[in-house]
Amino acid sequence: MAVFELMSVNIGNLLARRAHINGSIEALYDVAAGRRYTYAELNSETNKVASLLVDAGVKKGDRVALLQMNSAEFMTAFFATAKLGAVIVPLNWRLVPDELEFILKDSGTTVLVFGAEFAANVSELQSRGDRTDIKSWLYIGDAATKPAFARDFVAESATMSNAEPAVTASGDDLLYIMYTSGTTGLPKGVMHSHNTQFWALSTMCTTSDLARGDRYINPMPMFHVGALTPALGNIFVGTTHVLMRAFDPVKVWEIIDSERINNGLFVPAMLNFMRMVYDPSKYKHEHVRWLMAGAAPVPVSLIMSYAEIGIEVNQVYGLTETCGPACLTSKEDAITKAGSTGKAFFLSEVKVVRPDGTECDDDEAGEVLISGGHMMLGYWNRPDATADALKDGWLHSGDGAIRDKDGYIFIQDRIKDMIISGGENVYPAEIENVIMGLAGIGEVAVIGIPSEKWGESPLAIVVRKDEAVTEAAVLEHCADKLARFKQPVAVRFIDVIPRNPSGKALKKDLRIQFKDVVGP
Repeated sequence: MAVFELMSVNIGNLLARRAHINGSIEALYDVAAGRRYTYAELNSETNKVASLLVDAGVKKGDRVALLQMNSAEFMTAFFATAKLGAVIVPLNWRLVPDELEFILKDSGTTVLVFGAEFAANVSELQSRGDRTDIKSWLYIGDAATKPAFARDFVAESATMSNAEPAVTASGDDLLYIMYTSGTTGLPKGVMHSHNTQFWALSTMCTTSDLARGDRYINPMPMFHVGALTPALGNIFVGTTHVLMRAFDPVKVWEIIDSERINNGLFVPAMLNFMRMVYDPSKYKHEHVRWLMAGAAPVPVSLIMSYAEIGIEVNQVYGLTETCGPACLTSKEDAITKAGSTGKAFFLSEVKVVRPDGTECDDDEAGEVLISGGHMMLGYWNRPDATADALKDGWLHSGDGAIRDKDGYIFIQDRIKDMIISGGENVYPAEIENVIMGLAGIGEVAVIGIPSEKWGESPLAIVVRKDEAVTEAAVLEHCADKLARFKQPVAVRFIDVIPRNPSGKALKKDLRIQFKDVVGP
């Protein structure tokens, strides 16, 4: 009798498997480039990129960073790296060179694949010499503007073999390191393996109503797990991934109509922008079955406004540390439990606990804990942070919530002080560290303030040592040291920042004091 064991999966090889089974199905439509790929074509292109990476010296365990807008090249570079058993480091393209330098050095990246839009920043990084460990630079763009130090990704990969590379990594081998803003002011690299990603795909695709033949729109940046895991889920199920280069609310409606879109994922701010430009006389959406919204709580009013035009919005809750999934609402509860983020995914567990670890009663506020095979391996080079987050098989989210009598989770507030601006996570400590580098600053605390456009925006509250320091000076100081979405939108000066006995700023008091300050 044959003995069957759980297959040890390589995530990159999932593309080859889908190409073998459904090679003629449309896998990807790169909207900006106007290019369409069947699964067979996408896998062939991926194998050529894998050959190029091998030629660039990439081997199992090497770090390959991707600094690219959403594109077919991002997808092929991701899957090629995974097939080779190397480790992907997706880079937030909104970051400035100083921020990128830290991540590249911390991760040990030796190969950087970058788009033409980022040539200036990459040239700056290359000029810094051994402040990174990069040995190979691969450029995607017009050959005429290629930096002299870089190789031509598109031209060279076109000449390479499309033979399937040998699978050298699987299971608990590292798949990617995705950096999130750190509460200490430095980004933390979240480590996921082929196994944790496989479990994330399994729990997502057994919970959400994603079906073979669906057409899935993705305007979210692929350096986020919220875009990456669903993109991999399309291959897991065998759907068509309609990939937008960047979000444009009018363009989204046009694509939903012309491409007969069935589903997709957005952040609430995107849905809000889309609702504002929606014109029923111009845009049809009869093929849409559902849209997911995540990264921040979705206002009930927004869910209802979409229901009025016949679109179901399902709220999803998750973290980079969970490889995406945690909780999800469904068709059955999207309206009746509007405001909830639903129940745990099919192969996930969620509970709400008190500070002593005991489970909360119904409607009692506590911290959300998550468990499942898709939890991160830990934070790269951060054993203390890993120990704080992962305890006895449970990920401590730092998010506050209640569970109602029916078992639905309602996210109430963040126990940590993270700000979510336009779907991007912003940690005050990172901004505070930058502002403290300005001469004349005594103390600083950063809090989130309401923003009609972005949901939240950072407000810097400053104690001056030098009265000559102005709001304009603080904002200018931050301008070239932080990505735009992290920059404070306003500054308020006070004499003393209230603190508790251990010296931590009482940000709850500051939020009350500055409750009338709103962002753009």
